[in-house]
Amino acid sequence: MSEQTLFLPAFSRPIGKPQIALGLVGAAILLTVLQYLGLLPAWLHRVPDAIVPNFAGWLDIIFNFVKDDLGLLAFTRTLTEGLEWLLDASGNIFFGKRRWPYLGPIPWTALTAVMAVIGYSLGGWRLALLSGGTLVWTALIGQWEIAMQTMSVLVIAAPIAFVIGLSLGIAAWKYAWVDKVIKPVLSVLQTLPFFTYLLPAVIFFKVGPTAGAVATMVYAVPPMILMTTLGLQKVSPEVVEAGKMSGCSRYQMLRHVYLPSARTEILVGVNQVIMLCLAMVVLTAFIGMPGLGAKLLAMMGSFKLGRSFEIGVTIVLLAVTLDRMSKAWVAKQPVHFVRGTPIWKRHKMLLLGAALFGGFLIISMFIPEATVIGRKQHFSQGKELDDLIKGFLNIEWVKATTGFLRAFLNVKILIPFRNFMLSIPTPAFILLVVSFVFALAGRKQAVYALVFFSLVALSGWWDRAVITLYSVISAVVLAALIGLPIGILAARSQKWSKRVLLICDTAQTFPSFVYLIPAIMLFGITDIAVIFSILIFAMVPLTRYTIEGLRTVPMEILEAADMSGSTKMQKLWHVQLPLALPTMAIGFNQAIMFAFFMVIIAAFIGTQDLGQELQRTLAGTDLGKNFVLGICVSLMALTFDLAIMKWAADKKQALGLP
Repeated sequence: MSEQTLFLPAFSRPIGKPQIALGLVGAAILLTVLQYLGLLPAWLHRVPDAIVPNFAGWLDIIFNFVKDDLGLLAFTRTLTEGLEWLLDASGNIFFGKRRWPYLGPIPWTALTAVMAVIGYSLGGWRLALLSGGTLVWTALIGQWEIAMQTMSVLVIAAPIAFVIGLSLGIAAWKYAWVDKVIKPVLSVLQTLPFFTYLLPAVIFFKVGPTAGAVATMVYAVPPMILMTTLGLQKVSPEVVEAGKMSGCSRYQMLRHVYLPSARTEILVGVNQVIMLCLAMVVLTAFIGMPGLGAKLLAMMGSFKLGRSFEIGVTIVLLAVTLDRMSKAWVAKQPVHFVRGTPIWKRHKMLLLGAALFGGFLIISMFIPEATVIGRKQHFSQGKELDDLIKGFLNIEWVKATTGFLRAFLNVKILIPFRNFMLSIPTPAFILLVVSFVFALAGRKQAVYALVFFSLVALSGWWDRAVITLYSVISAVVLAALIGLPIGILAARSQKWSKRVLLICDTAQTFPSFVYLIPAIMLFGITDIAVIFSILIFAMVPLTRYTIEGLRTVPMEILEAADMSGSTKMQKLWHVQLPLALPTMAIGFNQAIMFAFFMVIIAAFIGTQDLGQELQRTLAGTDLGKNFVLGICVSLMALTFDLAIMKWAADKKQALGLP
């Protein structure tokens, strides 16, 4: 503030950001107090039904026009035939579906041997044991067929998603107008709840594996596009110049210069495609996709927690295996051989895999157990685990702890907080959100927040949206209270940082459905189970980015703090945390995005939010309603995403951080 501004009368000084934010908060408090006193008009408390636009009806008219009059349904059903043919072929090969090419099923021993060889070639003995051991577990536990039903869809959906994502990523890199068009679409797609993907897939591509594969591909494409564009943009000018000087054509430049140079980013995109495909192919159980997800859904619905736990372990092992193998592929550099090297040396892993595959095929002809483990041979301990879990939950101190948490958190904290949020008038709630975003990120993001939340208010689903937001805020706050101290303590030593980051890396590979199992085990079908499942899912990025933020504080600054006589606590509060906050903000942002994603899945437990309504739309053809509900979730998530990421970028710039 300049000297002239300092001596201006208070009323003539420019109004700053804090004053505007406080003014908005004051207006919100005034409206809320008037509501409590019974002096606020009803139309200011909630948007009257009479003026709520019929967005769902309008969208239904548009969708029906596109579907029927423009012939999109006929076109997609034609595509369905080709996709069904591919899925039938992969199903025949993996689990013996009676379709062309009549080759399957592959014996579990042969596929396990091949996976172990691939694991060894990518990452050595540890990865070989993990990949081979995962398939051995799957076979011996009696889950081979349902696991192969899931894998038969994954092996079709992931390559198609990769090709589509790579093509669109190249187009977005090459043409600026494609990039401008595709970026907002990707932002919305990455925040849309997964139920919004499922109903259109069912309507246009039939119930079952075909619709599941389409929804999986659409869900997995965005990161592939983003990583391809990022990788191509990062190719150094020197490499490009060398390619041009060697006389490469445009296609040769792309094939031999740009794509090899962007290999790492593209393979990271492949890793994300595989993981998202596995996550989504489990969730498509809601629209009739057979496999691990359908079995897990059935077991959890009948409260068979032991069997649910076994299936959850299988899903986690498959996820970790695919994650580690694809990451090892990213890290592995191509091996070059001198001219004249014998073929068996150049392709020894391929030949070993083929030999083992052929050997186990022959063995399986004589030993039935080498082909498939039957019901009488498997080692499933589902009933015993059920008894063990029930016994554990009946231990007095466990019952006392879960009972106390249910009573205290539900009755004293969660329900009063939910009721308070629902009692706030709609305009006051919007003003509070706008003031928070304005103070955090500035005017532009505040305008977005105003528009986005106003659209949610006009959707006709305001109370459901507030309950969704209540679940997200409650879970993220509780996750921060647990995850931040763990991250701060772990960051103090290299050994514990590695251990906790390894746990976080592994937990991030878990399909989200798995997080419902401990929540239901401990708290049953209650509000606290919903919050708990979201909490453990959202805690992972908070812990991870806290460690990474604190560990990346420059050593010179820490040494300067030590030389000035700072205590450990002073150094933490006044040096490390302020410098780590921009990185930690990314963790908060991811935690909020994860929470919005998980709150929709938690609708399976039983909620009263947008997720529950979205789940109900799957039983009909209310595509307009489904889309409106999904957009409401997306708009709320985008509001926080834009605000937090803008704050993090501004803070990094102010601190001079890269």
